[in-house]
Amino acid sequence: HQDNLLFLWSITVSIFGIGGLLGSSGSRYLTVKYGKKKCLLCNNVLMIVAASIMGCSKIARSFEMILIGRFMCGISLCVPLHHQYVGEISPRKLRGFANSTSSFFWSLGKAAGQISGQRELLGSQSLWPMLMASCGLPALVQLVTLPFFPESPPYLLMHKGDQEGCKKAIRQLWGEGHHQAEIDDIMKEKATMKNTKILSVLELMKEPAFRWQLYMIVILTATVQLCGINAV
Repeated sequence: HQDNLLFLWSITVSIFGIGGLLGSSGSRYLTVKYGKKKCLLCNNVLMIVAASIMGCSKIARSFEMILIGRFMCGISLCVPLHHQYVGEISPRKLRGFANSTSSFFWSLGKAAGQISGQRELLGSQSLWPMLMASCGLPALVQLVTLPFFPESPPYLLMHKGDQEGCKKAIRQLWGEGHHQAEIDDIMKEKATMKNTKILSVLELMKEPAFRWQLYMIVILTATVQLCGINAV
């Protein structure tokens, strides 16, 4: 029935956001416990599995596989790890540039998906499973290359207390040289965090000092959905 089809289509589109909500909610606990590098590797595995499930949905004649794949993609993509890891492994003079690349490549990826989804390219009746499975390619590239990178130096020092491991990671990333100033900065941040209370979402909403910032973030996030960005 047409109403059922419309409902299933709406669920297929929106379930990505539900997965994203779960992924972002658990990100702090996972990154503190396992580290950003390990979490990124697990994200890549999850994305490859999701891409495989969606790519095989037509052969299996199962729309449920698309729902599951979209949900898993939401969990994988919305754990806010990429810009954190890239920013923390970058030298100070390149940190701002490195952090901005996440937004750039996110927008570039969305544009590439919109273009390749045209009926003349991969959006045809025979090729759309390849389009849905293509999200696994960047994840595969990162899964193969990321093991050659060290764990984030701030994570090693602040959460693991591994000063030698931190120095080794810094030398591997930034080359030989005098990096004591960067290590001192991480130690200062660690000392500051000891005296800073981590607020839960409910505590954040109740805190008067952060109320206007919270209002602004909510309004911006809500209205960006109404500005026609996807149509553009």
